[in-house]
Amino acid sequence: MPASPAPFDAFRYAHDHYHETVWMSQNTNHLFPTAGVEAAVRKAMEEKRYQGYPYAPGDPKLKALVRTDFGLPDTEVGLASGGTEALYMLTRALLGPGDEVIASDPSYLIIHKFVELAGARTVNLPLYAPPNRMTPDRVNEAITPRTRMVLLIDPLNPLGSGYPKEDVRAIAEIAKDHKLVLLNDTTYRDFSESHTLAHPFYPEGTVTVWSVSKNCGLAGIRMGGLLARKELYDKIWRFNTNDLGVNVFAQAAAVAALEEKPKAFPSVVRQSRENQRRIHEAAQGWKGVSLPVYPSQGNMFVLDVAERGVDPEALQKELLLKHGVFLRAGNYLSPGFGKRFIRASFSNVPKDIDRFLEAFPLALEATSGTSPKLVAPAAGR
Repeated sequence: MPASPAPFDAFRYAHDHYHETVWMSQNTNHLFPTAGVEAAVRKAMEEKRYQGYPYAPGDPKLKALVRTDFGLPDTEVGLASGGTEALYMLTRALLGPGDEVIASDPSYLIIHKFVELAGARTVNLPLYAPPNRMTPDRVNEAITPRTRMVLLIDPLNPLGSGYPKEDVRAIAEIAKDHKLVLLNDTTYRDFSESHTLAHPFYPEGTVTVWSVSKNCGLAGIRMGGLLARKELYDKIWRFNTNDLGVNVFAQAAAVAALEEKPKAFPSVVRQSRENQRRIHEAAQGWKGVSLPVYPSQGNMFVLDVAERGVDPEALQKELLLKHGVFLRAGNYLSPGFGKRFIRASFSNVPKDIDRFLEAFPLALEATSGTSPKLVAPAAGR
């Protein structure tokens, strides 16, 4: 009996056609200038830095740049192979069987997976309705004797919703009153019109996760980490698996990018906002398509296609195979609402947006009726 064909692997296909693909699937940044990063990596290569191990605690210059970038001089800086590795370490270090974490749906579900690997579970507040973010009241109501952590992703992947300062302060105060860890994932903060860090309101209990993947366009080098006060940092960092240090080329690239960032990033933000404006304007003419959050405070938002009766996975495949445009179906980001939407990131060069705007209505027409019409989600409280 012949073996069943392997399921379609969108990422394998996209990587096999890397230079012909418009990458709008993973919130990657294609606008940050690359000359400084390339020169730094080339220099490290020429010096054969790869022949020896890195300085295990991490490049002091890189750590100083991270502290300055966040304005948090009183924190320890941990370097990891991307912010995701830091998230894994801190969940394993701070959570155990039976613990609960207040989180959301939609969310960056890899964090939820790490929570489960620690034997804990997430309590997911549905956010697929205005105001599309956790409110202090809802966080407070969700706390139980088992609650150990609050996950505050700001701006929120995939919706792009951001948190006003008063809500960040209130959530931090709630976490402090209940002696909870506040996990502040700030991966997209640089795209926000006005971002507020949680750390100043609750310095002893906040872990701030950082990354250069999205802001500096360095997703492929895998460099990120966390910031926390020493007592909390030490509890987490005993779970560090990179005891011989993080990749020397990644550290060199991150130093160059963070040195360039103050000068370079305003133009990245301007182009990203112009791109999302163009998509939003075009979407007004796409029947059965809506944007739950606009404007986005990140470099992504979601396009709801449920009214059109479109299966987001079918739409993702159609866009990629027929048009070379790669978006991400919502099931990756939401167990409750993922069948409603597809996520598009837009920190891309204008010609990428041109291709998307041409391809999306064609793919939408080709996949209409591939999914039964869904009822609207219940309003969030």
